[in-house]
Amino acid sequence: MTLEKEDLDIIKNRLGREPNEVETEFFVNLWSEHCAYRSSRPVLSSFVTEGENVVIGPGDDAGVIELPNGELLALAIESHNHPSYIDPYNGAATGVGGIVRDVLSMGARPIALLDPLRFGDLEEEKNRYLLEGVVDGISSYGNSIGVPTVGGEVEFDSSYNGNPLVNAFCVGIVENLLTAKATTPDNPLLLVGASTGRDGLGGASFASQELEEDSDKDRPNVQVGDPFTEKLLVDCILEMAEDGLIEACRDLGAAGLGGASSEMCSLGGYGAEIDLNKVHLREENMHPLEILLSESQERMLVEIKPENIDKATELTEKYDLESNVVGKVIEEEQYIALYNQEKVVDVPIKLLTDEAPTYTREHKEDNRSEKITSRTTPPTKEALTKLMANPNIASKEWIYSQYDHEVQIRTVIKPGSDSAVLKLDEGGVALTTGCNSHHTYLDPSNGGKGSVLINAMNLATVGARPIAMVDCLNFGNPEREDIYWEFKKTVEGMAEMAEKMNIPVVGGNVSLYNESAEYGSTVKPTPNIGMVGWIPEVNQTPNMKVSPGDHIYIYGETRPELGASQYFKEIYQSIGENPPKPRQQDINNIENMVDLVRENDLSMVRSISRGGLITALSKTAVKNNVGIKTDLTEIQGNLDKEELLFSESYGRFLIATEEKLDIEDSNLTKIGQAQENKLEVKVIGEKNTWSLKELENQYNYIKKLMKG
Repeated sequence: MTLEKEDLDIIKNRLGREPNEVETEFFVNLWSEHCAYRSSRPVLSSFVTEGENVVIGPGDDAGVIELPNGELLALAIESHNHPSYIDPYNGAATGVGGIVRDVLSMGARPIALLDPLRFGDLEEEKNRYLLEGVVDGISSYGNSIGVPTVGGEVEFDSSYNGNPLVNAFCVGIVENLLTAKATTPDNPLLLVGASTGRDGLGGASFASQELEEDSDKDRPNVQVGDPFTEKLLVDCILEMAEDGLIEACRDLGAAGLGGASSEMCSLGGYGAEIDLNKVHLREENMHPLEILLSESQERMLVEIKPENIDKATELTEKYDLESNVVGKVIEEEQYIALYNQEKVVDVPIKLLTDEAPTYTREHKEDNRSEKITSRTTPPTKEALTKLMANPNIASKEWIYSQYDHEVQIRTVIKPGSDSAVLKLDEGGVALTTGCNSHHTYLDPSNGGKGSVLINAMNLATVGARPIAMVDCLNFGNPEREDIYWEFKKTVEGMAEMAEKMNIPVVGGNVSLYNESAEYGSTVKPTPNIGMVGWIPEVNQTPNMKVSPGDHIYIYGETRPELGASQYFKEIYQSIGENPPKPRQQDINNIENMVDLVRENDLSMVRSISRGGLITALSKTAVKNNVGIKTDLTEIQGNLDKEELLFSESYGRFLIATEEKLDIEDSNLTKIGQAQENKLEVKVIGEKNTWSLKELENQYNYIKKLMKG
């Protein structure tokens, strides 16, 4: 990428001269969409970022909240999309490493990872290669550093051909709170961790452009990770913090040393002076531009008082890590970088970090509804059998079975459920991630609202109320009017629902230009959310097991909302029209479900989402190896059978319980009972039966496909 003429003119006017080669490339990276949020900043202001439990909101490496038990939790979410297409293993692995260091920057020990992922059509060999590489990268890195991967979400769609989305959500328990805000002039800046090489050069600007057909030429933009160095770095930084040696801390992510040092000192209201000759290198003849902007992994920048430098370097030696004082905080708000005792950068620091002009983008509504004119309803038995092999509904066990979710021995509810649960003393933290890209594509505003609702529904299944969220907003080219419209409407919808539900947004990431020239595709809007909830007593959570004889209930109302459903996609190859619309009753249902879980002995609770009610019943049967006999005629009303069975209306839950529920609530209806061997579903004028074996055979589609 190069600087646009308007940007270059602004910089020249401020400097009173032409920027040199290093300065120009520095601005290209720090003024990129990835770093400066130039298209998104005006829209993101609609999020409510404060709340009674918010300690640190957006602007630092991670948000920090106070849990009801008094502990502090750091949470962050990031994207590593483009690198994961070029090199799926290293792109995904370093995405994990980066988000772990973001949490570490706050003085927090990472305790869990979740990964919302998107891939193109799984029938295509290249997408299977990408899936395999990404999962391998996540598992290898996460397993090696001892942080459990406890959940995630995976969706497949042709819009992700040529541009998979690899997002990572991490939380950590704060041991000694740190921030990235420099505190005192003349304090040394200590670079700790791996040596600096040429990998990852220009990563920030690379993440701000679409992928081209000859994407292999961008391989140098992909970092290479070393999880064993990362583990040492985590322990070293936490011990430094425990000993009171760190004044400020920042991960070297986008734009490398230049990005971390300029942002740290600018946040404190100071400047920085960096000596590039002091940086420990692993390659010879590196240009100062390369040293400044390299995104080599496993590196942290810490501000240390002069009298504590010796203690700090002793600790780095203890952990067999390299460290060097590479600069200092200065009073003057200027960014100066030296190489061979000559200034290669000398610019106002705020110009770098804060003054990239935002774009005023044009936006235009795009009607994406599709009228299905020749709609011939297939037999229910055939439709469900087909839907169970839809990769968006089929079992993801092939993926999550490769992750270590037991390490640190906190995990109570494991991958495969709607929400993960980690034990903290007597209470628990519930974690969930994802969104519904299809709903958001057809109706961005309601899809944005629905994405918040879906995550809150997932938390409710384990009796957790949401207390904070972060978001990773993955969209196409904001210069297109239809894309900027969907981005704006999605964010506004998310912000409205989060505020209505009193969920502060404490951090996030925006990833734009997710397009592929190779396939001529643009990703569906994918506003992935990472949400945290609290459970006062972790033993209140259902064990998520269903046994023969258990009573089966539905909670919530099914509405005729088949638009953007997996049913329409699979059966009619259409997005359709009339997608789900969130209502106040859906919010009320979530609140009520939290109370139901906490006050009753429930065996299982599942949110009803992709594929609708019949898919939730089928997945419950297969996962528990138990039959279910249902009669849905009482809740059918004026719905036709397609709407009743496959609608993806929000605010609905499937419940199993050993004893009958003695509760008066018009939203709660008993629809059946668990039995042996088969699923039976009765609607008005029709009854269908499936053996568990035939459903399981379809449900294991991904495992069979990936194992050949």
